[in-house]
Amino acid sequence: MRNITMAEAIALIDYGAGNLHSVYNALKSAGAEHIAVTDDPVLVRGAKRIVLPGVGSFRACYEGLTSIPGMVAALEERVLGANVPFLGICVGMQLMATRGLEHGECPGLNWIAGEVRRISRTDPAIRVPHMGWNDVALTPHHGDHGLIEEGEAYFLHSYHFVPDNGHDIAAMTDHGGGLVAAVARDNIIGVQFHPEKSQAYGLDLLRNFLEWNP
Repeated sequence: MRNITMAEAIALIDYGAGNLHSVYNALKSAGAEHIAVTDDPVLVRGAKRIVLPGVGSFRACYEGLTSIPGMVAALEERVLGANVPFLGICVGMQLMATRGLEHGECPGLNWIAGEVRRISRTDPAIRVPHMGWNDVALTPHHGDHGLIEEGEAYFLHSYHFVPDNGHDIAAMTDHGGGLVAAVARDNIIGVQFHPEKSQAYGLDLLRNFLEWNP
C-alpha cells in the first residue's frame, strides 16, 4: 500500500480482489488528482468519494472485504451514513446485493436488496461468461444523476445482479435475455461492466462520477 494521507479525496478500496492498477489509471485519465489505493478504514472515513472494484467470485470478494477489520463499518458510515458518492465495479457492484449464489449462498452487504445469480443459458449459442462489448440501455429509473449514458461497454461476468426492486435498475444489457448493467440509488451507483476497459465510454462515466454531487 502506498504512503498516503487523509488529504486524499478518492478511496480506491484494496481488498485483494480488484483490478486496482487499471482502475487507478482510468481514474487518473478521467481527471482524478488524489487517489488513495487503501485498505485502511481510517482513510476511508475521510474519503470524499469511494470506488469498490472487484474481480473473481462473489464469495472470495466478500470474504476479502470483510476480513479487513473495520472496513465494512467504515464503508457503511461514509456511504450510507454520510452519503458520499460510491461507485461499485463488477463484483464490487454485486457485493451490494443481499446475497450471492456463486459456490453456495453467501451474504452480501445488503445495500440494495436482491441476489446475484448465474447467467442462464436459454440458447446454446449464448456463451457464459458474458464477455466482450455490449450495449448499455437506460431504464426509466436511471434517475437524474446523468452518470450513465447510452453506449457500449466491456463486460466480463458469469453471474448477474437481480435487484428485488426494479426502480434500483439504472441500465440493462442483452445477452440471451436482459441482464442488469447498472444499479443506482441516491448516492450509490454500481456497474456490471468495466469502465476501465471500456475506452471513451468508460472514461466518460468516471468523469461524471468525479463531478457527481448527489
